[in-house]
Parts: sequence; structure tokens; C-alpha cells
Amino acid sequence: MAKPLVAVIGRPNVGKSTFFNRIAGRRIAIVEDRPGITRDRLYMDVDWCGCAFTMIDTGGLEVKRDDEMWGHIRRHVEFAVESADLVLFLTDGKSGLMHEDYDIADFIRKTKKPYILVVNKIDHKGKEDVLYDFYALGLGEPFAVSAEQGMGIGDLLDEITKKIGDKTSETQDTERVKIAVIGRPNAGKSSAVNRLLGFERVIVSDIAGTTRDAIDTDFEYGGISCTLVDTAGIRKKKNVGEDVEYYSVLRAFEAVRRADIVLIIIDASEEISEQDVRLAGYVHEHGKPSVILMNKWDKIEKDTFTVNKFNLKLKEDLKFMDYFVPIYVSALSGQRMKNVMPELMRVYENSKKRVTTGVLNDIIREAVSVNEPPTKNGKRLKIFYATEAMILPPTFVFFVNDATLLHFSYKRYLENCLRSATDFSGTPIKLEFRQAEKQTL
Repeated sequence: MAKPLVAVIGRPNVGKSTFFNRIAGRRIAIVEDRPGITRDRLYMDVDWCGCAFTMIDTGGLEVKRDDEMWGHIRRHVEFAVESADLVLFLTDGKSGLMHEDYDIADFIRKTKKPYILVVNKIDHKGKEDVLYDFYALGLGEPFAVSAEQGMGIGDLLDEITKKIGDKTSETQDTERVKIAVIGRPNAGKSSAVNRLLGFERVIVSDIAGTTRDAIDTDFEYGGISCTLVDTAGIRKKKNVGEDVEYYSVLRAFEAVRRADIVLIIIDASEEISEQDVRLAGYVHEHGKPSVILMNKWDKIEKDTFTVNKFNLKLKEDLKFMDYFVPIYVSALSGQRMKNVMPELMRVYENSKKRVTTGVLNDIIREAVSVNEPPTKNGKRLKIFYATEAMILPPTFVFFVNDATLLHFSYKRYLENCLRSATDFSGTPIKLEFRQAEKQTL
């Protein structure tokens, strides 16, 4: 299920991106000492003391500025806050309170979202006196941190987990499966949605771009509560013109991020495009299980080898996600559409599959005996043991003598061994390697 969202907002140059990078433990957001560097939203999954959530970095907010660029940034921020379960309002303890901070405080109060006031750049004890000024915002007690030095970050994360604790439980307990439907314009997404639901929920037209927003429809399948989300057709970035379409695409990506399963629709009557590959890559990078719907199959001239040819083409174009599951359908005529929901549910179950530690280590032991780990500078990688740490997607942690000895090709080999032993078709799996004390597999 989707994790709680925590949005980081504030005026330009208060250190949001530095804060975001500090939480991430690596440089994700661009950091530069001038306003307006971050314009789009960035997402990062965080796990703190067993509480998982997603953090959103946003551009600097100037509520009352009305030129075109700052208008775009403001709409990004508004959308992030609208989606969020908790808002972190980051301010600057070095430059002190500014009138833009008061504007943002008013904006936060109007949203009625839970929030935490954070004062950044408090990098030594003597600076804590400046915190008293920030009580003037009327947002309660401020948290002092230094994103650059890492001071106060642990206490703030503790407070975040307290605030979203109830939301986390609610999210995990809700058994409603969200299915996002994505694809290029005019690939047949709306026709597929209507066919799956059994009635015309969305407008179907030959005009590309008819669907402009993510449309949610609740339904039941085999006793399972589901939500089907039809999204706007996603064009190449350079082809996204008008403002309405631009934000429709953002909402489509947001739907993917919050989905449990993704139905990727490709027009089989046309060549698989670079954009089709990018969309599949977006789904893969976000760790979502998926099914690829090759639509408009009725328009293809077929022989005995047609499906094999298409599968080989998909295997070449989607080699980064060779676990893909294709179904060849015609949403318009209904051909093979009855197979879609069972396959989506099967793939979703694969993404929740757990492998016991005993079975997992038997698989790894056999893999190591067939193909020993590589050596580097005369030192060989040793795998002590492995365990499955998470699901959605399945995540396996390998405890080793030295993780720097791992070569990507051997990691790929281990993943292939896991997939050969267990059905993980349709879902990505993650392998993490951590250093540990000497033990035997």
C-alpha cells in the first residue's frame, strides 16, 4: 500500500534541498546558493525505526509572486501539499524571519494539514536563542536542525514518525488495491478501463489527450476492493505544451507512485517507442509490479510467430525489466480482456511474496556453489547469509564480508537465481548488501 507522504516546503534558499539530501544520505536534489534551483518535486522513500514514509522536496515558495516561473513552482508546491499527510515548513535560522515566512504560515493554516515547523541552519548551541522569534508564526514549537551538519535530524525524524504513526497503520490496514493505467496518448487506456469495469466510466475518443486528469473508480474483483485510476496520456517532455496538460502528466506520475500495480498500455499497431520504454522505466524505478497490455492486437496481421516476434522486441527494449508480463488484447473488441484482472492480481501477489530465511539461504548456497563470488585485489566476496527484509517489492538483504567486492554482474546472477527458484514475474525485486561479522551461510 502507498506510504504516507511528507512534503518539505519553505521560501527559496532556506536549505530544503540540503535537508532532503541529508535525509537521503546522498546527493539527490541540486544544491546551489541561489533561489529557484529546485522547480519540480522530488520523491524519496525513508525508513526510520521501522516507520516507512515518502518525503517530497519542493521548489522555493513565494506565495504572492505572480510571474510565470514562480507560478509553476507554486502549483507544484500546492499539489505536493494537497497530496501530503504531513507538511514540514522549513525556515532559515541564519537569515531570520521574513515576510514570505508569514505568507507560507498563512498558506499552511488554510490547508488544515498536520505540520511541523523546522528552523534550519542552527549549527551550534548558541544559535538556539533565535528559535524564540519563530513562535511569532503561530505554528507552535519550532524544531532546530542543521541540515548541513546533521544536528537535530534524528529528533525531527522521531517527531515525524509520531505524527504519521496513525496514518501508517491506516494505510497498511486498508485492503484496497490501487491499479494505475498509463500509456502514451491514444494507446487505448480509456477503452481498456471501460472494458475492465464493464461500463463507460471515461470518455473514449480518437483525439489524443481526451483524458486530462487521473480518474478514480472503485470496484470489486473476486471479493477484493480495487480502485482503477485512468490517467492522461504521457507525451515526451518536449511535446508537453499547455499548462493543463503539463499538470495532467504530473498527476499521472503521481498515480503511478501511489499505485499498488500498474497497467502499462502500449499500442501494438505502432512501433514500440522511446516514450513507451521511458514509462516502463518509471514504473520499474518506483518498484511497482506491472502488466504490459499490448492493445489493438486486432489490427495486427498475424502468423504463427507473431507473438514470439513481439515478445523478442519487448525483451530487447525492456531488458532492464526482463520480468515483464505481456498480454495481447483488443480493448475495443474485448479480445483476451478477461485475462487482464487475473494477471494483475497474480503479479500483485508476487510482489507480496515472502521467502523463508531457510529456503532463501538454500537458494543462495546452491548459487554460490555453482558460481563463486568474484575476487578483487586478491580478496573474495563472502556471503554469510541472506534474509527477506520487505515486500512490495520483495527486498532481500545479503550480509557479506565486504560489500565493495560485489560486481554488478554477480548481483544480477543472484537475482536470476532467485527468480529461477521463485515466481517473481511481473514484479521487480531488490537486493541490498551489508557488511556483517563472520558467519557461515
